[in-house]
Amino acid sequence: MNKKLKSEAFTIYLILASMFIAALVASNLIFQKFFYWNPFGWFKFELSVGILPYPITFLITDIISEIYGRKKANQVVIAGIFASFFSMLIVLIANYTPAIESSPIDNQTFTKVFGLSPIAVLASMLAYLFAQFIDIRLFHFWKRKTNGKHLWLRNNFSTFSSQLIDTVTVVGLLCIFNVLPWNIFGSLVLSGFLFKIIIALLDTPFLYFIVHLFKKRFQLKQGEEIALF
Repeated sequence: MNKKLKSEAFTIYLILASMFIAALVASNLIFQKFFYWNPFGWFKFELSVGILPYPITFLITDIISEIYGRKKANQVVIAGIFASFFSMLIVLIANYTPAIESSPIDNQTFTKVFGLSPIAVLASMLAYLFAQFIDIRLFHFWKRKTNGKHLWLRNNFSTFSSQLIDTVTVVGLLCIFNVLPWNIFGSLVLSGFLFKIIIALLDTPFLYFIVHLFKKRFQLKQGEEIALF
């Protein structure tokens, strides 16, 4: 690969990494709002809005894993965790900063929306970190087993396993720290996991399309990865 193509590949990697971090931070900031989704009247999902950008993070790590390799995918996950902790620290400081009388948002409203338990946030982040590393590990396990074939298999099997672990862990921790009541634990786990499975299945054609574009642009062979540095 010539210098120009390698520079282009690195720029795309940075864009994907920035999208991953933005989606992760946004998910952590907005998750306390919940909504119902009832597609075609088949099943009534009870979901946090934080789940909306969440599947994007797993799609991006699968793209990076396939094109740039396991090491680069792990680096993006670690960067996302640091970004999340840093954003939570800013929110925590803002929460303890007293509002003036003319402030459009008073202390009580701000605390209700953003005043999260630091322990709950830490536990949630560690659960996410664990799930992402499992996803990346399983993705490359299936990639080795299939000699770089059957992208759909490693994309979905790795995501299903990691999403189950993450959904149960995160909802459980939020209930343990009284962010959510225990009586909705089962419905949130079921809704969250089914939603993530559906999204994982739906994003598979997009993953194939994006990987195809990468392989065509950078002339990659089956199973070949871009070595940035």
